[in-house]
Amino acid sequence: MEVPEVGAMGWVRVLWRGALLGGVTYGCLVLLLALRLVERPLFGVQRPWTPYITQFVCKMAFRILRLPLIVRGRVMRQRGAVVANHASWLDIFALNAAQRGYFVAKSEVERWAAIGWLARATGTVFIARKGSEAKRQQAVFEDRLRAGHHLMFFPEGTSTDAVRVLPFKSTLFAAFWSHGLEEVMWIQPVTLAYRAPEGCDPRFYGWWGDMEFAGHLLMVLAQRRQGRVEVVFHDPVPVDAFPDRKALAAHCEAAVRKGLEGRL
Repeated sequence: MEVPEVGAMGWVRVLWRGALLGGVTYGCLVLLLALRLVERPLFGVQRPWTPYITQFVCKMAFRILRLPLIVRGRVMRQRGAVVANHASWLDIFALNAAQRGYFVAKSEVERWAAIGWLARATGTVFIARKGSEAKRQQAVFEDRLRAGHHLMFFPEGTSTDAVRVLPFKSTLFAAFWSHGLEEVMWIQPVTLAYRAPEGCDPRFYGWWGDMEFAGHLLMVLAQRRQGRVEVVFHDPVPVDAFPDRKALAAHCEAAVRKGLEGRL
């Protein structure tokens, strides 16, 4: 999908929306880091305060973009994780706005300029692909789950064009079958459904392939009339209701796929 040209008024929207979004994001980041100086020694891995700041920033992002965010279903109360389809960089804002949780991301993200810093500050769990790191990252994963953190990850492994769901990889689901976690953990499938602005390509909000982040960001910032995004929370399921990680991954994929097909 080609990124449309940004006209004069489009650049005006890019400048004021971008400045406002950047000001809110990094202004609140300073507040988050300051609060974390108190929160961390008092509560350790627990974060009773700072996730509210992250959620506020993400809600404000949609207001600044004038992109309606619709949340359906209920966020689970049980311990466990949220798994969703991955369509856009906007997914991170949508999921954080709809609930308070922590993302699981590949370790490369930690080194990305600006984004990596934000990810670390908001408690993202980074997963290395190296086999030598498996035990260490498994321990981190378990500690965060046992602390009651709702972890969020994208089993597709990559973002898409926003109109389809790729097969779910079962690799990360294996973390729930260790040291008795399967007896207490739940998984909640979530569908992220984007409706493009009227008259635009249905894949407008999708970010995939070799698309450059800057170009896609400019396109979204410049858009006068936005579409909408829906976050649909499906019924959570206990991990021990499934014989293995592949069965659990297949169930979650089916729920997410059905949710998306019903909204396209």
